[in-house]
Amino acid sequence: MSSALTPRGVLRRPTTERWLLELSILLLMLGPLALTYPASAQTGASIYSFGQRNGDGVQPEGTLIADARGNFYGTTTYGGTVGNGTIFKLFPNGNGGWKETVLYRFPGGVAGSRPNAATLLMDRAGNLYGTTFFGGVNDVGVAFELSLVAGHWQETVLYSFGNYAGDGVKPINALIMDANGNLFGVTAFGGSAGTGSVFELSPGSNGWTERVIYSDVASAAALTMDGVGNLFGTTANAVFELSPDGSGGWTPKTLHSFGATPVYPQGTPVFDLAGNLYGTTYQGGAKKFGSVYRLSPTSQGNWIFRTLYSFQGYPVDGQNPFAGLLLDAAGSLYGTTFDGGKYNGGTVFELVAVGGGSYKKKTLWNFNGSDAEQILGGLIQDRLGNLYGTSVFGGVVQAGNIFEVTP
Repeated sequence: MSSALTPRGVLRRPTTERWLLELSILLLMLGPLALTYPASAQTGASIYSFGQRNGDGVQPEGTLIADARGNFYGTTTYGGTVGNGTIFKLFPNGNGGWKETVLYRFPGGVAGSRPNAATLLMDRAGNLYGTTFFGGVNDVGVAFELSLVAGHWQETVLYSFGNYAGDGVKPINALIMDANGNLFGVTAFGGSAGTGSVFELSPGSNGWTERVIYSDVASAAALTMDGVGNLFGTTANAVFELSPDGSGGWTPKTLHSFGATPVYPQGTPVFDLAGNLYGTTYQGGAKKFGSVYRLSPTSQGNWIFRTLYSFQGYPVDGQNPFAGLLLDAAGSLYGTTFDGGKYNGGTVFELVAVGGGSYKKKTLWNFNGSDAEQILGGLIQDRLGNLYGTSVFGGVVQAGNIFEVTP
């Protein structure tokens, strides 16, 4: 197992109210090109189970990030001192295993609570950025920075959402940062239509300034930025681009519409080196269990859509991919499904590039409920090809875990 990680790309048994809330977000939120063949020998294991001690986090939902030393960082939606979620670090223990420490426990109130499907962002100085779904001045979420000060991690609230009519509320997933230090993200609700927004946070001498730059998002997917500063994201049934207009505004463009019936492309889009954009849909595809797609740019400024794989569903295949994809140097795509697979606990899959734009599908791991169950986050990969991710359930006390799938 390598301790040096290369970043690639960047549900629980709740109360009925919580489940309905999350399900509503999920729901806001052809096959001939991809052939399935049996997977070669793989191993999967839990490397850390949450909730085994007081104050530990419970139910991780986001994708892990890693620093240059191979340490993992992530969030849990619940747990901590008062149940409002945590930020954690997992690091090699020197004996071939892993050790977890909680960096910060959200206290609730104006400091924020419950980072929902939240993936962290780390800047070059090692500061962490993210969002919470609740808390803040208006109890509809905050954007925060976590910094190491005199050996202790301290939170700074950058912005409390819901401050004006049309503001976004309840931010979800990850923030991204441009070359000028501006942060961009999405909210699950709010905006001019009440169905979510894209926002920009800009640093200044008097703190951070927020503005909504796009509304009616209706998706839990985070944003992706290309090399010239264009933003890419999804709505409930489309993939869009936001381009700077030269006057401080943004021009929206729909790259692809999936049709009249929503398919919920919740997976954060990811680019390859050729400029192709890849993503997942939670529903849709030939069997309505979700799909993997690619959008390829043309010289005329259009985009060509292609379905690379349609999931077959339980028990023969995974179903309902929520997270985005991981792309390796060979052009293979890796991802997770929320459920489905042999035990209906979710899967880890690979789409192997075989030339001519075609792919072969491999199921690398079927989760059985004890090792992991119900996957909302995506994957990261180390230099040996080992894959790591989080599950909302599973583990020793069914409070979620971090898993490794080893080739």
